Amino acid sequence: MNTVKFIDLFAGIGGLRLGFETAFSRVGIATECVMTSEIKPHALQVLESNFSHDYFVGDITQVRNETIPDFDFLLGGFPCQPFSAGGKRLGFVDTRGTLFFEIERILAEKKPYGFILENVEGLVKHDLENKSDKVGRTLRVILDKLELLGYNVSWGVLNAANFGLPQERKRVFIVGALTGKISLHDFPVKKMPIKNILEKGLPPMQSKFADLLLAHFSIEQLHGKSIKDKRGGGDNIHSWDIGFKGSVTEEQSTLLNKLFKERRKKHWSAEIGIDWMDGIPLTLEQIQTFHDSPNLQALLDDLVAKKYLKFEHPKQLVTEQTLFGSKTYRLENKKLKPGYNIVSGKLSYEINKILDPNGLAPTLVATDMARLVVPDGKGLRRMTLREGLRLFGYPEWFKIPVNDNDGFDLLGNTVAVNVVDAVAERLAETYIASLQNQAKHSQVKSLPVAAL
Repeated sequence: MNTVKFIDLFAGIGGLRLGFETAFSRVGIATECVMTSEIKPHALQVLESNFSHDYFVGDITQVRNETIPDFDFLLGGFPCQPFSAGGKRLGFVDTRGTLFFEIERILAEKKPYGFILENVEGLVKHDLENKSDKVGRTLRVILDKLELLGYNVSWGVLNAANFGLPQERKRVFIVGALTGKISLHDFPVKKMPIKNILEKGLPPMQSKFADLLLAHFSIEQLHGKSIKDKRGGGDNIHSWDIGFKGSVTEEQSTLLNKLFKERRKKHWSAEIGIDWMDGIPLTLEQIQTFHDSPNLQALLDDLVAKKYLKFEHPKQLVTEQTLFGSKTYRLENKKLKPGYNIVSGKLSYEINKILDPNGLAPTLVATDMARLVVPDGKGLRRMTLREGLRLFGYPEWFKIPVNDNDGFDLLGNTVAVNVVDAVAERLAETYIASLQNQAKHSQVKSLPVAAL
């Protein structure tokens, strides 16, 4: 069987390529990457350390069609950008100005047999025309454009946790072929806990924050806990629970726990006169309705001084039109009476979450990967890059010769290799069937008339 050629766009560290090559090799098809496109310098370091490349290009928007070699398959984990001015009922007219357009114009020019595209789960309902719609206009226009190019297109949201990886990571996969329809349903389910990918006996982290956690909780009690002040629940630890910014009394702890829940209730936004309700600062008088204490003002002042609380004006949602559509942000309204609000959000502390060895990691993104820690013996430590690679299904031989910050940034944006492998295998099977049909058709054509 001939070698199939492919191009790898928005390559990152090569996860799509790795899964594709593995699957095709398993069914006996050799592969050759004839062009790779990537712009991040530290991603290029990783690619060059792990793969052979005959043709590297940078910004795909600057690559002309005539300079692209012929190929059989296109791989692309394209970034999802705004497609046009949002909110117009006419929906999308064009994809120009977006990175998906680069995929579209290359497919139109080169007409390869098939493709695998990957994107965030949010693409499914991006730019909904109606709240009840299952698919937004962004995905709809992508599918329409691909089908207009003559491809049989399938798509599905696949979770890495069902493919033998200990991470809840849902991603949209879009796959197409010139012949045959590829099913993205009914994959065999395989589960794995985090402990299967952890290294052991590494040095624990040394920090005030980690020491306070261990002083207040046992290692077992910390399994699966998140550290953030603006949310609650049984799996959440707040900074005041460990006295990180200074000790608090039992009453102050109770007050803080009440406040972070109350400030999100809809009736406060109605009373204050703003059209959103997430995290509204509440006045002394409002707080007295759910925590009546003779020394409430002193309790609040002390919590502000220790920076568990801040005294601020309510914020309103402000929408403005930009070149790419509408942009919404929060702006303090100083005409409204100020109140007390929780200070710290999700990424305020050096530890965001302690992973449970018997459970799954959350969806890992670049912004918080460096804040994930794992229990190791009697201490806590940061996840290693090798463990991060294992969470995404990268093999042990895979090298990542960059510093931890750059490495975690790359991992937060990479693909789950096991999922790509499973999708690519089905694409390979369709491709083989296509070749077999061609061969059978050629044999029939070559027979003498009397034999037919």
